[in-house]
Amino acid sequence: MHIVDDSEVNRVLTFPILIEAIEAAHRRPKIAVRDGYLGDDKGQQLVTRSAVDAGRFMMTKLYTSFPANLADGKLPAVQAVCVLFDGANGQPLAVMDASEITHWKTAADSALGAKHLARPDAETLLVVGAGEMAHWLVRGHRTVRPSLRRVQIWNRTIERAQELAAVLEREGIAADVVTDLDAATGEADIITTCTRSRQPLIKGANLRPGSHLDLVGGFTPETREADDEAAKCSRIFVDRRESAFDGVGDILQPIASGAISENDVLGDHYDLATGKVAGRLSADDITFFKNAGGGHLDLMTCETVFRALGKELR
Repeated sequence: MHIVDDSEVNRVLTFPILIEAIEAAHRRPKIAVRDGYLGDDKGQQLVTRSAVDAGRFMMTKLYTSFPANLADGKLPAVQAVCVLFDGANGQPLAVMDASEITHWKTAADSALGAKHLARPDAETLLVVGAGEMAHWLVRGHRTVRPSLRRVQIWNRTIERAQELAAVLEREGIAADVVTDLDAATGEADIITTCTRSRQPLIKGANLRPGSHLDLVGGFTPETREADDEAAKCSRIFVDRRESAFDGVGDILQPIASGAISENDVLGDHYDLATGKVAGRLSADDITFFKNAGGGHLDLMTCETVFRALGKELR
């Protein structure tokens, strides 16, 4: 069994490689998943996230959530490892540091959604939330939409937005900080959100025709990033139906209010990757994608790392 640290993960992964691998995996039979939780997400929590790709690979991701760690800055709030097994004989293959795996798979998940749903000529990307995932989401979206020439950043704390803008500028990416979120929403071709907001930040009334909305941050029934009108005026897709309907506020809340029904969720990555459901039908369609995550995406990413390391792990 091999130990794979974050530096090795970053050495072998690229977004083109990972996005292609995740899309291909969604053309195979559906991966079984199950999550387990001990503790609570406000204090101390241990989460196990398991996935089985029958006859191929098995994986369990274990992560802890300690928000109090942020107070002194010595440790991150979330720390994780993934354990990968051979699905044919049960042999443990690798233990992987999962911090970077989580970043890669989350951004690739959203990027694959944009590949199928965003307009091919998108030029302006609005990033809502300037936390650790924001830079990854910019990289992922620019991989599938190289037409993106401008990044706008909104964050509740303007200093965090300025820090991200400076990082992007050093990479040669034109980036501006915005303070009027409603106005910026109306100018954006792609909007990616990654916050813990419990109140909608994106209003459907402000979305321009042809825009694509990528919702990443809300992961509980109480958290959401877009309002009912945003769901109501959009063609709605999710990364995986089971994940999206299992406690995600951006899907469950507009259903509960009657703004949409379950049938208005038109498809997921499995449907889009196989062509079972059409994504964008016209240049003026507004598309809505909920990135709910899940252990199947961790497994797909671990497999991609394991295969990319190839002979180094044999």
